[in-house]
Amino acid sequence: MNLSNLTTEKRNKNTFGLDEMSVSQALQLMNEEDKKVALAVERELASIEPVIEAVIASFNKGGRLIYMGAGTSGRLGVLDAAECVPTFGVEPHMVVGLIAGGEVAMTTAVEGAEDDLKLGAKDLENLKLTPSDTVVGIAASGRTPYVIGGLDYAKQIGAKTATISCNKNAEISKHADFPIEIDADAEFLTGSTRLKSGTAQKMVLNMISTISMIGIGKVYNNLMVDVKPTNEKLVERSKRIIMEATGADYEVAQSYFHQADEDVKLAIVMILTNSTKEVAKEKLIKAKGFIKKTL
Repeated sequence: MNLSNLTTEKRNKNTFGLDEMSVSQALQLMNEEDKKVALAVERELASIEPVIEAVIASFNKGGRLIYMGAGTSGRLGVLDAAECVPTFGVEPHMVVGLIAGGEVAMTTAVEGAEDDLKLGAKDLENLKLTPSDTVVGIAASGRTPYVIGGLDYAKQIGAKTATISCNKNAEISKHADFPIEIDADAEFLTGSTRLKSGTAQKMVLNMISTISMIGIGKVYNNLMVDVKPTNEKLVERSKRIIMEATGADYEVAQSYFHQADEDVKLAIVMILTNSTKEVAKEKLIKAKGFIKKTL
């Protein structure tokens, strides 16, 4: 294994003497390095776009978005998948995060898991991968065997494949339909890819999941209208979303929120179209979940 040519493994000339800096100096320098991440992601927007289009197509066919990775990359995928459930009201099986070594690897390193070429394929096989799914392999180094094995299996099945790496000419890019390569320069702390690489990956994952959900009607204007009100804060946020979307006052929003069985989108359509709950449901089904198409 030769890591010498990987950007993510190179020493950052700007942070030499890091152990001699004051806290203030280290903070300022780390902030300067982090500023490079958004610009690096910006340079790859054209590569990210077809991934999102593939995910939207998968969702419209009843397929899934499946992230897979090891270590920090795997954890970020699991995190993004988990957050889609309360934010967009989707079932947990619609966006899935796989990490080499399984759930225990979320908090504890599982020795050798990321180097197992067959494990990625096995994990996807256990998910009963279909051609309607899209698999996104995440690896800062761009060479993780677990991810490569999974991508190759996905291609055999006929699923769409994408990758997110933080090195140019990454090995995993050769195994994907839609490779994304984010080069944010050497890490602040040499080889610590949970830093700039992790930030870059999280930004791209945010784009993929959020804009894909917009593409299937989970957003009205810039409001997350399929939010699940699973706690007191989200209940109040739900009422505020209804108010923002319809211009209704708090009492009206609260009334429709309860009439709609705490379904924010349904309450909005009931108000905007002056419909009963049953009629509003029919309108949403006909409009495939897009509020603006019901109006």
